[in-house]
Amino acid sequence: MALKETSNKSKSTPTLPVPNGKLLSIGGKEDKGKNEQPKLNENFYNLEILTRFVEELKGDNPLIAIIPTASSVPEEIANDYLEVFKHLKQENVRVVDIRNRADAKNPDYYDIIDKAAGVFFTGGDQLKITAILGGTHLLHRLKERYTFDHLIVAGTSAGAAAMSTPMIYEGEVEGGMIKGNVRITTGLEFLKDVAIDTHFITRGRMVRMSQAISTNPGCIGIGLEEDTAIMVTNGRNIEVLGSGLVTIIDGMDSTYTNIYEIGNGEPFKIHGLKYHLLGKGDTYTLPIFDQLHI
Repeated sequence: MALKETSNKSKSTPTLPVPNGKLLSIGGKEDKGKNEQPKLNENFYNLEILTRFVEELKGDNPLIAIIPTASSVPEEIANDYLEVFKHLKQENVRVVDIRNRADAKNPDYYDIIDKAAGVFFTGGDQLKITAILGGTHLLHRLKERYTFDHLIVAGTSAGAAAMSTPMIYEGEVEGGMIKGNVRITTGLEFLKDVAIDTHFITRGRMVRMSQAISTNPGCIGIGLEEDTAIMVTNGRNIEVLGSGLVTIIDGMDSTYTNIYEIGNGEPFKIHGLKYHLLGKGDTYTLPIFDQLHI
């Protein structure tokens, strides 16, 4: 099923670069072939998402860069992905083990990013990714290559949440309806005016995303269930992969919110949100404005 929203692009908007690269955002607990998590759907539980990542790589013997920055156990999580990519017949895999801002200046890591056909951000804490990589030349080069080269940038869980702007980095499920209990910062900005949240249905994150959207309804919310992903091409065209659901929350036509009238600790309201639930094979075009500057 294809679902297309009306674009807000103005005819007078300057032509801006359409990314040549692709984004693969995964909701977490993607199948790694170890049967380590509950099977959501036996028909799709078969390394589908990571196989698709490999299929999108360009070139002979393509280089994959694993970035475990978000993880509290980066060596362990990197080894997990080294193993699964080896299972998928990918031997040219390097770990970009950036644990602090000084590491981001390592010329060897910059060289890996410069040559990679695919980059994979692991799960963990998305705030570590933005706090460590934000403003670095390495991140700038990664975004430059995503824009002008056929690079695929993937992330799971925290690695997926960090791709968007704004980025939710904390928020209580029980208190998601309370103003101030959802904390937002600037993400890596591969997708602008889009907020991505992961483990979405499993952890009951519908309300906290709705609060994020109420603060600026010009942003589209995307909730990714576990073992479920979106492949984004041309910076706005989405294809759903995996065994679960993708939730789209669109507040552009919302009619009222009290988020700016209430104080912290009070419940927020918003009227007229639009929700879509998408499954494997569905497509969607993000109804976002072209940016007037990069």
